[in-house]
Amino acid sequence: MFKFLPILLCALSVPAMASSSRIKDLVTIKGVRENALIGYGLVIGLNGTGDGGGEITNTSLKKMFQTLGLNPQKEVTSKNVAAVIVTAKLPAFGRVGQHLDVTVSSIGDASSLAGGTLLVTPLKGGDGQIYAVANGALSIGGLEKGKKLATTARIPDGGTIEKELEVAFNDKKAIRMALNNPDFTTAARVERTINQELGGKYATASDATTIDVIIPNYYERKVVELIANIENFKVIADAPAKIVINERTGTLVAGGDIVLKRSAISHGDLVVEVKGGAEGSGKAGSMQMMEQTTTINDLVKALNALGTKPEDLISIFQALKQNGSLLAEIELI
Repeated sequence: MFKFLPILLCALSVPAMASSSRIKDLVTIKGVRENALIGYGLVIGLNGTGDGGGEITNTSLKKMFQTLGLNPQKEVTSKNVAAVIVTAKLPAFGRVGQHLDVTVSSIGDASSLAGGTLLVTPLKGGDGQIYAVANGALSIGGLEKGKKLATTARIPDGGTIEKELEVAFNDKKAIRMALNNPDFTTAARVERTINQELGGKYATASDATTIDVIIPNYYERKVVELIANIENFKVIADAPAKIVINERTGTLVAGGDIVLKRSAISHGDLVVEVKGGAEGSGKAGSMQMMEQTTTINDLVKALNALGTKPEDLISIFQALKQNGSLLAEIELI
């Protein structure tokens, strides 16, 4: 545990100088997103590893034969067939004829989908309409890993888009951006940066997440060019003071400007005191003294030097937060 601690705590270091980020990495644009597709199908050609019957599989086989012009009188049962759910993601601005990667998952008693072929399967969106069709030979990955997850497979480029989502994006008069991590300070900075770069009052932050941008006249019907420019504007993103703790693994990650107030810590044989800045820092007997301007990184280094275990750090941080000496949010995962 002690050998692991220095590696573990390096994640707690907070850069002294905040670096800027592209707006592209901070926001998503309304209307530019993937859409989930789902369908039900049959995988054939299995080497005796299929469902081997079942109401859903047998009924599906019978309907398939009827579609092909056959009319079987008896129930069709086969261990070479498996009922599956097929999923895919329709990309933003996906166009008819483009290909999609699809995932195929068994829903019956099939033990393996290795070597199978997916029959033509319609894929529907949330509105119930068919946006793509999927079929093809299944891949379950490498031999050893495939054996462990043999009831899930993929078909690279196994889907074909058959219907587009109508979005007149280039005709927009305004666009709406949403911060991936809501923050009032970051939203205000994004608004200010866009207005400065475009030379006018075009962006408005309406809350901690939403920034609305009016399309300037000189960018009319050139919305793609405008967004390409905005995406590359640089902004310093702000972050709240926060410590995330995973008690199962003993992992602690701190972010933001976390400063400790004057306090004294006693934990087992360990005693640490955060004193006023004028009193300096150092050691007094068994006590470790630190300045009031001590950051969380300084405290961690001091505790690490004294051989503190991760579970002790977790307890100390929680107690400091409860006492009001640690001005940061603590989240347990």
